[in-house]
Parts: sequence; C-alpha cells; structure tokens
Amino acid sequence: MAKIAITGATGLVGTKLASHLGAQTHEVIQVTRGKKSDWAIHWDPERGEIDAVGLEGCDAVVHLAGESIANRRWNAAQKARILDSRVKGTTLLCQTLANLEYKPQVLVSASAIGYYGERSDEVCDETSAPGKGFLPDVCVAWEQATEPALHAGIRVVNLRIGLVLSRDGGALVKMLLPFQFGVGGVIGSGKQYWSWITMHDLIMSIDHCLRTEWLRGPVNAVAPNPVRNYEFTKTLGRVVRRPTIFPMPGFAARLMLGEMADALLLASTRVAPTRLLDTSFPFESTELEPGLRKVLAKYR
Repeated sequence: MAKIAITGATGLVGTKLASHLGAQTHEVIQVTRGKKSDWAIHWDPERGEIDAVGLEGCDAVVHLAGESIANRRWNAAQKARILDSRVKGTTLLCQTLANLEYKPQVLVSASAIGYYGERSDEVCDETSAPGKGFLPDVCVAWEQATEPALHAGIRVVNLRIGLVLSRDGGALVKMLLPFQFGVGGVIGSGKQYWSWITMHDLIMSIDHCLRTEWLRGPVNAVAPNPVRNYEFTKTLGRVVRRPTIFPMPGFAARLMLGEMADALLLASTRVAPTRLLDTSFPFESTELEPGLRKVLAKYR
C-alpha cells in the first residue's frame, strides 16, 4: 500500500484515478481548495497556500489540476488564467515537495500533446521539439515548472495527454451532441490527425508511470494509432448509428471558437506513445472503433 496525493482529484480524470488507486488499497489524499480532513489537504495556488505537512510521507504525487482549456472562448484574460493555473500551481507544488523532509519517490505531472502544436503529417514522439503557438508555450512552461522536484531527486514524469475518450465528460461528450441530432460531420479539411486515448488506458498509463521506476521525463499518453478527423468522424457516426453528412468548415469553427478552433480542432498532431510501448504498457484499446465501442457501450 502506498500513500498517493492527487491534485485535481475531483475532476474527470482525478475521480477515476482516485477510485482506481483506492480499489488497490492505496491511501489516496486529495489536494483540494476545500477544508483539510482525514483524506484531503488544503491548497490555494492563487494565494500561494499549500499544506506542506499534509504532503509529508506521501510515496507519490499525481498532479492533474489546471484551468480547462476549452470551457470558454479564449481572450487575453482567459489565456492568462490557463497559463497561470498550470505554472503557478505546478511551481508551488514542486517547490513544496522539494523542501519536504520525506519526499515522494515520484511525481506524475499532467501535460498535453498541445506541446507539439500543428505538425501536419509528421509523427511526433517524446524526443520531438515543441511546436509554436499558445498551447506549445503553455506546455513548455508547465513542464519546466516541475524542475524544483526534479532537482530535489524526485522522479518526475511529464504525461503528455491526448484527446481523452470518456462517456462521463470532456471532449467526446461535447462532440456527441450534434451527432445525436443527426448534424455531426467532418471538421475543417478532415485531414488533420487527432491523437486519442480511452479513459481506461489513461488511468492505467498513470498507474504504469507510478510503478515503472525507469520512466521519467516526457511520456505521451495516446493510443498507438492516431486517426485523421475524417476517420474519427465516420467511426463515431457508425458507433452511435448517426449520419455524418454535415461538415463544419474551418471558417465556421473559427467564427464559433476563435483562436481555440485552430489549436484544438483544426491542428494536426500525430503523436506516438513511444515510451509507453518501450516499457511494454498493455494498451486495452489500440484501434479507434473498438475503443469507442467500449467507451460508448450504451449505443450498441
């Protein structure tokens, strides 16, 4: 049994991870803005507050907290919130961990495949350089903020997460709505690559990173077979038994979402999970259609 602290433990991924780790009899400690309790410690990154005593003796920390990148249209203020929530929170956490008397052995800190930016058909692995633009800049700063923990001798994994497929929330649920009304379709040219992972495989990849002592640095949390948007759209339509005849041109996506459309929907990011494969991670879902059918079993 290990004592594992999780920031963002009440979010979509954090809730599933806490349940998974708890089922393995690990002691799960939530790092939350709420009050301290037997199973939670308090932090407030904006105020620079964190309960360092509560983190003493943790064997591992999983850092998932951060402002959602897709909850609202980007403007200067929202982009600043997205950046600050990641950099300030990660810096506060990692400086605190570095100064503990009993430091955790490992920190798994969320990042995103937004690190690579628009790359057309290029295959990106963990050795690829960052892209250009707002999201790559955020991811670079986010990962750099873990350096205090790294320099203190803590094994740090920067988990670059792709499009997470879950029926309980996130991007897939938002995509399902137009399909349910029969107006789903290809976005933009449809040629852009989307790199995806099921929620099950994401949770298990975090577990894998916690357990695999020689894994450190960037790790791409994506399935081995990314697909073009056209294939993703047609596959999702088959799974939910809905037509896919109403395309959304790129200009329409930009009118609706502004800059966020280019970064999240129209950019092509073809990512390979090289380090997971090199460490024999057992993906449950390597192909999109079987993965979607597992995630959306109620549509069978």
